[in-house]
Amino acid sequence: MTSLADLPLAPPADDAVDPLRWPDVARVPRAPLRAAVAGQVLRRVARRRGLRVELPDGRPLLPGLAVPPDAPVLRLHRPGPFLHRIGADGLIGFGESYQAGEWSSPDLAALLPALAADPAALVPRGTSWLRPFWATRPPAAERPSEQHSRENIRRHYDLSNELFALFLDPTMSYSAALFPTAADGTPDASWPALPAAQHRKIDRLLDLAGVGPGRSVLEIGTGWGELALRAAARGARVETLTLSTEQLDLARKRIAAAGLADRVTARLLDYRAAQGSYDAVVSVEMVEAVGHRYWPAYFSTIDRVLAPGGRVAVQAITMPHRRMLTTRETYTWILKYVFPGGQIPSREGLAEAAARHTSLRVTADEGFGPHYAETLRLWRERFTDRAEEVAALGFDAVFRRMWELYLAYSEAGFRTGYLDVRHIVLGRDGGR
Repeated sequence: MTSLADLPLAPPADDAVDPLRWPDVARVPRAPLRAAVAGQVLRRVARRRGLRVELPDGRPLLPGLAVPPDAPVLRLHRPGPFLHRIGADGLIGFGESYQAGEWSSPDLAALLPALAADPAALVPRGTSWLRPFWATRPPAAERPSEQHSRENIRRHYDLSNELFALFLDPTMSYSAALFPTAADGTPDASWPALPAAQHRKIDRLLDLAGVGPGRSVLEIGTGWGELALRAAARGARVETLTLSTEQLDLARKRIAAAGLADRVTARLLDYRAAQGSYDAVVSVEMVEAVGHRYWPAYFSTIDRVLAPGGRVAVQAITMPHRRMLTTRETYTWILKYVFPGGQIPSREGLAEAAARHTSLRVTADEGFGPHYAETLRLWRERFTDRAEEVAALGFDAVFRRMWELYLAYSEAGFRTGYLDVRHIVLGRDGGR
């Protein structure tokens, strides 16, 4: 039987990838031995997870494998390039193969959780110690230092305000919403309910930080300004910081349109350069861009500007501590293409950095990961439904597949519990 890895590597001529825009997607690496191993791992995954893997002609990869009718489906359009990419570059190759159109699924949101449910079970026993030898480290030029952070932020948040407006709700909130829950505790999520769920999240964070009339607030990470608007509407004075010129422009317009320019100042400024004294500091899903090397600087800045008796409320995406320690120096597909310089922290990592370098201590910590899975589902559905409008903005098929995979991949992380999102409150303990 011909090995999947021996099938032709050349992509079809009618599915060209711009080599200048996407050099590593256009190029198919050659890794015959590792591609053969990847083929064996693929068969193992299919058996363990009950996946239906289909070859280009529609035949199943494992004809004798009994799978339920609703089993997740992985369709291989170009098995050779798919396996060579995975053999050469692991999960980065897996993502680049999807960008190149070499595989697909009728339901990405069902497939990816099945693959992500227990990544360790898919690795041959006793080989995890080899990770440092094959894992690629993040480039030094993408470390979120003061020198490189603005470029990292530009590559994601300055893509186009119009792009984000196509799949975000009218609040332009690009973070986990907090939905009402059904009787069984699951989020009661729908597109019409999303704006109110975003406001519920913001209001809860402002309550945790004690934001009210006459209070001074520093927001680290402006987004498109919705939290600053909600805080100012409570009577607070807000200074909000961002490194995204696109976000700053729209946030300032929204602040002026709301008649709140006298209460909100939006600045293009690195968090490390923050000055002043504030009764509250809030930050929504910005710490993921800080990186573990700079957590001390992040918390030290907050400690320096927080007034006596002040409170800090942070919304953070987190992962289990051991996984964070294992993967924090690994270059991933998400880092390469979506969030350069990013680092998902652990609860323990953040608490330790704050305690070691500042007088801040965690006083409350509550997770709501299933709500993020639903938020991402709504964004993903909206993004795919508006694919033609995304294309009209100048984003090609490779980009659109990249974002479809990014949104589905993130959703899978929260559905499987690999990721969580938490509201973390910090206050001072009275001394360092």
